[in-house]
Amino acid sequence: MVARAIFAGCNAPARAYNKVMQRSAFSLVELSIVLVILGLLTGGILAGQSLIRAAELRSVSTEATRWVAATQTFRDKYFSLPGDFAKATQFWTAVAGNSTDNWTVTCYPTAPAGTATCNGGGNGVVDENNERYRYWQHLSSAGLIEGQYNGDFLSALQARANVPPSKMNSGVWVLNYLPNYAGSANYLFAGDYGHMLQLRDAGSAVSLLKPEEAWNIDTKMDDGRPATGKIFSSFGTAYAPVTCANAAGVTDTAATYNLADSGKDCSLFLLQAF
Repeated sequence: MVARAIFAGCNAPARAYNKVMQRSAFSLVELSIVLVILGLLTGGILAGQSLIRAAELRSVSTEATRWVAATQTFRDKYFSLPGDFAKATQFWTAVAGNSTDNWTVTCYPTAPAGTATCNGGGNGVVDENNERYRYWQHLSSAGLIEGQYNGDFLSALQARANVPPSKMNSGVWVLNYLPNYAGSANYLFAGDYGHMLQLRDAGSAVSLLKPEEAWNIDTKMDDGRPATGKIFSSFGTAYAPVTCANAAGVTDTAATYNLADSGKDCSLFLLQAF
């Protein structure tokens, strides 16, 4: 009896330890619950990212419509296109040192305070480098778009400084004038782009969208084809041909988006915007 008591007493710490370990360990049910919660969190994060991207894609048409409407309102009010406006300095004062008709490249931006600007050439098209960036400044100075833009055409693209941002991550809008373009084997389809609004990346990569995303926007706004209608895509990237589209060449109007490509190899152009 004494021996059994002594033996039992010796095993008491071990039994207590085992009980503690049993209480601190997870049961299979508890582990299952944890795994389910982790799965829900992961799924929620991925779904949230998809919803955010979908909202960004929907914003493209809204933004493009806003720029076109603002330009039309400007033209109705001032009888000129923004950027090309030959009397801009009479309304918003001149950049220091450029008080005369200063639409040429000699009207260098000096990060002007307020709305100080340069005149445009008044020839009916926004076709000079400085006019392309004054375009946004004139619209802003007229109170037709949000933000304040400095008209700087010498620096790199800077969202909220010389070009407006897009809700697309790192995306910006730029204006170009490109009539009757013959095409470029590593970038653009042939076409009469006229005054075109381009959605692109702010950096040197230029391309911003996956082909599937470009197709999505093009389908909602136009005909879903990269080389016909009002919405064109890039032919390829700035550095590699035929990655955004399946095309036989820059004049291939039967081209389709390269939906199998998962890279961000597309930028979009709204042709003849105004």
